[in-house]
Amino acid sequence: MSYDGKLLARARDELDRIREKNAAERTRRMTEAYALRPELRLCDDRMREQMTELVRLTLSGGEDAAAKIEALREENLALQRRRGELLAQLGHTSDWLDEIVSCEKCRDSGIYRGGVCDCLQRLYNAELTRDVGVLLKNGDESFEKFNLTLYDDRPLPGGSVSPRETMKKVLSSAKDFADSFSVGAGSLLFQGGTGLGKTFLSACIAREVAEKGFSVCYDTAASVVGSFEAQKFSRDESADARVKRMLSCDLMILDDLGTEMPTPMAESALYTLINTRLVEGRSTIISTNLSFGEMEKRYSGQVCSRIRGEYRLLPFIGRDIRQIKR
Repeated sequence: MSYDGKLLARARDELDRIREKNAAERTRRMTEAYALRPELRLCDDRMREQMTELVRLTLSGGEDAAAKIEALREENLALQRRRGELLAQLGHTSDWLDEIVSCEKCRDSGIYRGGVCDCLQRLYNAELTRDVGVLLKNGDESFEKFNLTLYDDRPLPGGSVSPRETMKKVLSSAKDFADSFSVGAGSLLFQGGTGLGKTFLSACIAREVAEKGFSVCYDTAASVVGSFEAQKFSRDESADARVKRMLSCDLMILDDLGTEMPTPMAESALYTLINTRLVEGRSTIISTNLSFGEMEKRYSGQVCSRIRGEYRLLPFIGRDIRQIKR
C-alpha cells in the first residue's frame, strides 16, 4: 500500500503521544509505589544492576563466568518474587510497574516484521478518514435514526411493493454491509430521486466502518473530477494526495454521480476511480439520482458496464423526505 507522507507523519505523531502518555502513567505508578513501599525501588535498582553485570560477564567470559551468571539468575528470581509480594501488598499484579505499551505486537514502535504495524495503520486510517467529517456533519448519523415511517406504507402508482417495505430491505442491506465490512467487501449503488436518504445512509455506513478502523473517503462527483483535473493540469500536490487517498482507501463514497459537468475529463476521472478500485478489490458506494437509462446516455459503456456488473443495486423510492418534513 502507498502512503500519503503527511498523513503518515501525523499518524506517527499520534503514536508518539500514545507512548508519552504510557510513559507518564508508568512514572506515576512508580512514584506512588516507591513512596508506599521504598523496598520496591531497591529491588528495581538492583535488577538493573544485574542486567549490567550479566552483559559484562557474558562478554568477558572466564572460567567462573558460568557460576556467576547462575548466581545472578538465582538472585534475580528471588528479587522478582519479593517485588511481586510488595506489589501484591499494594493490591497490584506483579507487572504493574513494567513498561506500558498499547500494542503488544510492535510495542508501540509502529513497525512489525519490517512493515507498518496494525496499530499505526489504524492511526493512519483515522487521519485518512478525516475527509468523512463533511459527510458526518450532523453527528447523529446512525442506522437507528433512519426513520422508515417517513416512507409511504402503500405502493406508489404502478408499483406492487410499498416504499417503506423497499426501504426496510435497503436499510437492512446497508447495515449488513457495515456490520460485516472488510477489505474487498464489494460495492453498492444507491439509486433514486432526491431527498430519499441516500447521503444519510452513506453517512451511517461511513461512521460504522470508520469506527472499525478502516479508512473511509467521501466526496461528491464534481469534487472528485476537480481533484483529478488539478492533479493533471496544475501539478497540485494536495490534489495529488487527495486522488491517491480516493484510490487507496478501504471505502470510497462517491456522492451525487451525475451532477458533475459532462466533459471528457470527467468521464476519464470517474472511469479511473471506479475501475482502479474494482481491479484492486476496494469497496465503493456510489449514490446517484440517475436511472440506468440516464447513466447510459451520459457515460461510456465502460463506466456503465462496470457499475451494472460489479455494484449491488439498492433502490431508494418514495417521496422527497425533506418536503414531507416541511
